[in-house]
Amino acid sequence: MVIEKIKSVYFIGIGGIGMSALARYFVLRGIRVSGYDKTPTTLTDQLIREGIPIHFEENINLIPEKPDLVIYTPAIPLDNAEFLYYKGKELPLKKRAEVLGMISAPHKTIAVAGTHGKTTISTLIAHILHCANVDFLAFLGGISKNYGTNFLTNSPPYHLTTSLSHQPATFCVVEADEYDRSFLQLAPFIAIITSADPDHLDIYSHPGNLKKTFEEFTSHIATGGSLIMKQGVGLTSIQKNTYSNYSYSLHNEAGFYAKKVRVEQDLFHFDLVMPDGIIENIVLGVPGWFNLENAVAALAAGHLLGIDEAYLKDALRSYRGVQRRFDFRIRNDNLVYIDDYAHHPEELRACISAVRAMYPGKKITGVFQPHLFSRTRDLATGFARSLELLDELLLLDIYPAREKPIKGVDSRMLLDLVQLKIKKIVTKNEVVSLLEKNKPEILLTLGAGDIDQLVNPITNALSNI
Repeated sequence: MVIEKIKSVYFIGIGGIGMSALARYFVLRGIRVSGYDKTPTTLTDQLIREGIPIHFEENINLIPEKPDLVIYTPAIPLDNAEFLYYKGKELPLKKRAEVLGMISAPHKTIAVAGTHGKTTISTLIAHILHCANVDFLAFLGGISKNYGTNFLTNSPPYHLTTSLSHQPATFCVVEADEYDRSFLQLAPFIAIITSADPDHLDIYSHPGNLKKTFEEFTSHIATGGSLIMKQGVGLTSIQKNTYSNYSYSLHNEAGFYAKKVRVEQDLFHFDLVMPDGIIENIVLGVPGWFNLENAVAALAAGHLLGIDEAYLKDALRSYRGVQRRFDFRIRNDNLVYIDDYAHHPEELRACISAVRAMYPGKKITGVFQPHLFSRTRDLATGFARSLELLDELLLLDIYPAREKPIKGVDSRMLLDLVQLKIKKIVTKNEVVSLLEKNKPEILLTLGAGDIDQLVNPITNALSNI
């Protein structure tokens, strides 16, 4: 398929964060874009305001008959009527990951992989390239708070509307998603691996299979490129003779690591130690130790791309983060409210521990929505241990996403494993009134499902407490 010849694209599941970034890319190219999603969200509302027709009824009478390309997300059920309709036609029908691989192929791709930290690192790298006035595209897994979008570019329009293979080399920043082995569609110039903790065991069945797929991902790195891997990830069978291999760490000595770290007004000041020197007096514009570790990885990529030190420091200081990634919603003397996308035990542990370190002695209330029956079942003990770092837990029902219920797997099962004195299963309709009544000191909303629909109501209700 030649992207330059596409005139119309239809998206099945356009409201997904990765799908919507692709939709915005095609719109910028002047291509007709339309789509379907199951339910309206803040993101689909925004896409409609940007001129993309979207419907929310699974109905083949509402879809274009012969689009040049149909893109679907693997999160949709295989019995989706629109998917089945196009599958029976002689039309190009491709997964999101395939299309992302096609778009990124002509570029020097910076692919951020790992079970945690992908969105923050990729968004920070995109911000670095933007500050350095470098020609690039970025497909992000969250909404950048600096730019209000999940698709970012410095590329002039002709780079998007003519054959990219005939243009000067540009960079493409992408999240390399391990779900469904999607990242094997990519051929990165720089690959970053943040972690390979057990996840998506509905796909991989065993943690060892997940690690083997990450190792296979490293074999896709372009000759002359680079791998930047967090120290201790534990991938052993990786090819190292065709690309440069670097490690990074928060504290431990590695190829890239932070030194002389101090906290002033919740912000980190530090030096970056590199294989070939030191950048002194860097300030990171967002709090959280895990954000500092992510910043080390992003700085490593920027340095290997040849970005000037002044641009690196300016980008780090001006970085404002990603919506739903340690996202401060209320911050006053009476209440701190942080919203976070954490949906894996290690992400929960990192988020809650960071809050505990920032606000010692304060009571922390968490509202958590588990994501996927299979993940809750497979990682239940890990979830329980991480949630025990809270003082109080309000637990929502499991968000099923693409899955059917699994017998015996529900929020009650998880709640029974959590050793907390104050814990309760609640409905979404109960959350706001309970919080108004209880007046928490520190509040966290946590999860990757539709818990984001509670964020604005909670913010509005608690802003004047």
